[in-house]
Amino acid sequence: MLQRTGKPALIGVLSAALGVAAAELLAAATRPAAGPLVAVGGAVIDAAPTPVKEFAVRTLGTNDKPVLLGTIALVLVLFTATVGILSFRRRWTGIAGAAIFGIAGAAAALARPAAELYDAVPSLFGAAIAGLLLYRLSRPSREVVIDRRKFLRAAIVISGGALIAGGAAETVKRVRGGAITKSREAISLPAAADPAKPLPTGIDPGFYSDKLYRVDTALTVPRIDVSTWKLRIHGMVGKEVSLSFDDLLKRPLIERDITLNCVSNEVGGPYVGTARWLGVPLAPLLAELGVDPAADQLVARSIEGMTIGTPVATVNDGRDAMLVVGMNGEPLPLEHGFPVRMLTPGLYGYAGACKWITELELTTFADYDAYWVQRGWGAEGPVKTASRIDKPKPFADIQAGKVTVAGVAWAQGRGIRNVEVRVDDRQWEKADLLPVPSSDTWVQWRYAWQATAGPHTLSVRATDGTGAIQPEQRVTPFPDGATGWHTITATVG
Repeated sequence: MLQRTGKPALIGVLSAALGVAAAELLAAATRPAAGPLVAVGGAVIDAAPTPVKEFAVRTLGTNDKPVLLGTIALVLVLFTATVGILSFRRRWTGIAGAAIFGIAGAAAALARPAAELYDAVPSLFGAAIAGLLLYRLSRPSREVVIDRRKFLRAAIVISGGALIAGGAAETVKRVRGGAITKSREAISLPAAADPAKPLPTGIDPGFYSDKLYRVDTALTVPRIDVSTWKLRIHGMVGKEVSLSFDDLLKRPLIERDITLNCVSNEVGGPYVGTARWLGVPLAPLLAELGVDPAADQLVARSIEGMTIGTPVATVNDGRDAMLVVGMNGEPLPLEHGFPVRMLTPGLYGYAGACKWITELELTTFADYDAYWVQRGWGAEGPVKTASRIDKPKPFADIQAGKVTVAGVAWAQGRGIRNVEVRVDDRQWEKADLLPVPSSDTWVQWRYAWQATAGPHTLSVRATDGTGAIQPEQRVTPFPDGATGWHTITATVG
């Protein structure tokens, strides 16, 4: 039985591996976004229900994309193994199975928001190779399955071809990626016409995030040639424009410290961070183009098709909404939107912080729903007041005596007036707030706790600049951000 199923199954898997490798090589050499694995993965992400997306982000964090690609590869192995077995019984099933594979990849590629007609070609090309190979090897079935020498020869040749094609695809990607990295490193950003204020004395060294979180739908980080990048601004404006990267750098730049957070962040979660951003203020740029007063939504589109809708009012109300070109004194990192991203203080990322941006359209909320709104998330995305305990860690074992409880709190645009800590069921007590450069950043807080032996529960809550206290009731991130007091337990020895 193993001889009649194991070998045909392996031939099916190896034929598909060669087809996929050939498709990825063609895509890498022409249009990387057309690669079948990325296209199918993107389609899966787009089709996944919101609860599934939230579970993936909550459970896997930034590992969600490798897990998805691994799952797709596993499904492909099982499917092609079955096709291999069937093709040695009826030859046409190899062609049919490969056709299904190719059509699925082509359809997924064409379904992407930024798709071009050519994007179907790599998947169809790879499917043709896999199908023809299976058809060739499945004649006559008994001879191919039983003859060990022919089987080994075929397996070695196919495996070698797949490895060569796959290796060539990775080489092309590395060369292309290396050129983009070098072009980024060669950029010399001009000084800000309106620089950020120096950080106040007494601020903690951890004010800036060591590594800003990354939550997006891009399976692979887009690598954009800055020399050919353009930003198109159109829609309900008096004058449409197309701006290059150099065009942006010639404009007066502002530099600001801003805390950015993801709407998927659970109470006490890690998807929030602070950086120093350099960019072109959006308000004066749009004013030059003459925005139609009826336009209430600014839709940003990224190179991989993501759409993010931002209320026009949040761009024009005095906050520092900007097209970012630099982060922490350097050009934007590739994973955070190089060469240009959008940032709107006081809004969750899904509503005001499009990465790898290539287009801005002035429109209305009535006429268009952006990507996440189509999936049930709130349309405007204002940041809710939140606070978090960073020290001690949950379930920590600590010594009795004076213990420093510390964390951060944020309510961008409104600022933080008070942070309070409660131990067990005692009264709330005020924490000390460290200085901040503006209301657009988080506030670091400290509380001196005289810890006594035994298990304890610590809770935190914040009051924003308007006097509103952070809600106690726990609410999940969907559809417009989590609420609730962050609570941890610790054992004092």
